[in-house]
Amino acid sequence: MPLNVALNYSPNFYPKKRLKKEIRFIIFHYTGMKSDKAAIRKLTDIQSQVASHYFITHTGKIITLVPDLYTAWHAGISSWKDFKSLNKNSIGIEITNPGHQFGYRKFSKKQINSIINLSKLLIKKYKIDKKNFLGHSDIAPDRKKDPGEKFPWEYLAKKNIGIWHNLKKQKLKKLRKTKCNEITKKNFLNNLLKIGYSKKMRNNIKKREYLSLVVKAFQRRFRPELVNGKIDQECLLISENLIKI
Repeated sequence: MPLNVALNYSPNFYPKKRLKKEIRFIIFHYTGMKSDKAAIRKLTDIQSQVASHYFITHTGKIITLVPDLYTAWHAGISSWKDFKSLNKNSIGIEITNPGHQFGYRKFSKKQINSIINLSKLLIKKYKIDKKNFLGHSDIAPDRKKDPGEKFPWEYLAKKNIGIWHNLKKQKLKKLRKTKCNEITKKNFLNNLLKIGYSKKMRNNIKKREYLSLVVKAFQRRFRPELVNGKIDQECLLISENLIKI
């Protein structure tokens, strides 16, 4: 059944069309704004220089802001595996949520249903690999926190949207906060690179600070119960499991 999608076009995209095969990733964002109205106003304002392809309201309504075959300005400075500046290879989906700045909350059931329906359509249309569903914080950990630790990654993975580990929660919880030595910490960081996280950082950020932000991005995605930027045995085990998927 075709989706009921409204149109509210944004001017914030590159005018040159891209090839269908160039679309490899789906990037989820939260708006980080107090209301649908404020978010739409920003995403359609030429002065903001930001837009996504799709916008999902609090009630689950899907709005097209930029047609798929145009490069929308949603990812910014970003990297994942060998890809840099992911705008050109991705479709961006903004979801209404006030974010960490304005009272971060759970995503509504209607929003989640729309995320699933839209994602399945895009998977079919562009043959998107489930490993290529990412959050903004995955591709820009030193700048972004969205869609955040309340985004339903585990639930979506059961629908083949994104990936999740297959480890038992009871076993993992026992390892939480159990310290890693320097060797196992290094193993964990190497696993992050294999998963796709980038070791490239901006010039104005220290290495230790950047690594902590990358660990937090991983935790928001795969261990949302505790986001502290510290590498423990639970994180290590999850990373080992994920690189086998």
